[in-house]
Amino acid sequence: MAPLRVLVTGGSRGIGRAIALRFAREGALVSVAARSSDALDAIVKEIEAAGGKGNASQTNVRDHGSVEAAVWRTTQFTGGALDVLVNCAGAYELQSLGDTDQSLWDRMVGVNLSGPFYVTREAQEALEEGERPHVFNVAAAPALLRGPNSTAVSATKAGLRAFGDALRAEWRALGIRVSTVLSGPTRTGLAERIGADWPAMNEPEDVAAVVWDAYHAADDADVADLEVPPPA
Repeated sequence: MAPLRVLVTGGSRGIGRAIALRFAREGALVSVAARSSDALDAIVKEIEAAGGKGNASQTNVRDHGSVEAAVWRTTQFTGGALDVLVNCAGAYELQSLGDTDQSLWDRMVGVNLSGPFYVTREAQEALEEGERPHVFNVAAAPALLRGPNSTAVSATKAGLRAFGDALRAEWRALGIRVSTVLSGPTRTGLAERIGADWPAMNEPEDVAAVVWDAYHAADDADVADLEVPPPA
């Protein structure tokens, strides 16, 4: 059986890293797109130590030209096809509306909405060549949105979910599945940075397991919204 061909944006840390390593353990070809070359070098070594083959694509998902180049490098690595695309690069910043300046708003829209749009559009041809192709957009559980100081993150993460819903309907005829991963509180560097204080948190590997299982679900399974079960 041929190895799966996978592209993970934001794959050098947190949830993206866990997803990349989950597929690597099954011998997949995993291309990771992220901004830091040092972090990319580290995750490629981890992928190969886990049993997969890794590829680094230094990328700024807010920049279309950068994304175009990264997807091209990925398809060179995979032989022209993709089986799995994981849009995991994301920004999560909490500010009141009054303190949400143009720079912050543009950053949130650029990472959380424009990034997945650029990557998915550029990857379409490779996905059409894949075996059981599947796109996963990592958003956030509704419970994490719509609270105080979350106008920018709530608008963009909700927009990502709507993007996935529309794309699912559009690409059903192409045989490309599209899922939105509704990850709840998860123990990542981001959670530490924003000072999150949730009583119970998932590990990034819990999210990766949901993605792995959904990829292998039956073709007629409902894979639209994938909720990550809360920790026991």
